[in-house]
Amino acid sequence: MKKMLTVMLVLCLLLPAAALGQEVVNVYNWFDYIDESVLNQFEEETGIHVNYINFTTNEDMMVKLDSDRGAFDVAFPSDYCVQRLINNDMLLELDFSKIPNFVHIRENLLNPSYYAGNKHSVPYMCGTLGILYNTEKVDPADTDTWAVMWNDKYKGQVLMMDSLRDTMGIALKYLGYSMNTENYEEVNAAKELLIKQKQGGYVMAYGLDEFKDKMVAGDGALAMVYSGDAEYAIELDDKLAYSIPKEGSNIWVDCAVIPKDARNVENAYKFIDFLCRPDIAQKNVEEIWYMSVNKDAIDLMGSDYSDLYVLNPTDEEIDRCEYFNDLTEVGLMIYNTLWEDVKNAKMN
Repeated sequence: MKKMLTVMLVLCLLLPAAALGQEVVNVYNWFDYIDESVLNQFEEETGIHVNYINFTTNEDMMVKLDSDRGAFDVAFPSDYCVQRLINNDMLLELDFSKIPNFVHIRENLLNPSYYAGNKHSVPYMCGTLGILYNTEKVDPADTDTWAVMWNDKYKGQVLMMDSLRDTMGIALKYLGYSMNTENYEEVNAAKELLIKQKQGGYVMAYGLDEFKDKMVAGDGALAMVYSGDAEYAIELDDKLAYSIPKEGSNIWVDCAVIPKDARNVENAYKFIDFLCRPDIAQKNVEEIWYMSVNKDAIDLMGSDYSDLYVLNPTDEEIDRCEYFNDLTEVGLMIYNTLWEDVKNAKMN
């Protein structure tokens, strides 16, 4: 039933433009992840209507791409998901002659550890995972370690992500392990640590996109957030600050890809190329405040961008971060099983 309702919803979104004979491109992206004026500008310049549909987690996105083949022309998976989609033969190998604005992408993002070759994706945004905290409620010195999320001083005031890789990942880093480990004992230790946190009354709530607004509203003392959400919140409330703990964290890249079953491939190329244009990339960064992947957009923004410490981590901070790699089938089973234990644990 849920699948049927999803298919009907997608069809309803696609029909109006298609019924009028208008060219379309069906885009599947994260919530709050584009300047909406960019969509209007693309339509005005190309005559191609954008059907823009949102998701909230990589896992939801991958399930939908698999179950609704052909529904989307462009999607925006994170790094390790690009690798998995390639392994599942679900992505089109890109013809970069149709993406001339690709020349503006930062060179250090073109051959990352999670994906050698870069034949199937175009970087869109990048950032880090860290701690957004209220300086009136939290001692900044405490935030140099993930241990602060288990600190008795902040019991009941911690906001944790409802995200398998991110949340298991920070527990692993706190314990001194890699975020990409598939060692059962190490992942199980992270699970036990998260259950202890949940049942010990440290966690106020699990969530995701709403955390930036909760912190601005004064709810909670600390939150796991992506750097772009941190910058958004800090701009609204100067009592907030951001930290990448000394144990390290995740550095990530979200990418534009074209599913193999896309129905409007040429329009997908035009949309991705449009996003790579420096003036358009500038608009998107200034709207959502993540780290720009576009070297010439960075030049356009100047000090307005470079002065933002959240979006410009030091080399030392980057060096202690790691990309998520895709898990093997066995590793994925380990993570999914142990994450369910965390999800099913009762929160005190």
